[in-house]
Amino acid sequence: MPLAVDGLDNAFDAAFAAWPERLYVLAPGGKVVYKGGMGPFGFDTDAAEKALESYLER
Repeated sequence: MPLAVDGLDNAFDAAFAAWPERLYVLAPGGKVVYKGGMGPFGFDTDAAEKALESYLER
């Protein structure tokens, strides 16, 4: 599974307000299909997994 990590320039953070930490599921072409809550308390890997599974079932 492809995984992306923000670079040192923080371009993803600037584009998606991903700070302090946030999980995203992106469809091909960059459409956001899941945006998790702000971490650390909104950092919910189970919810991200369910969103990814739901998207892949379509």
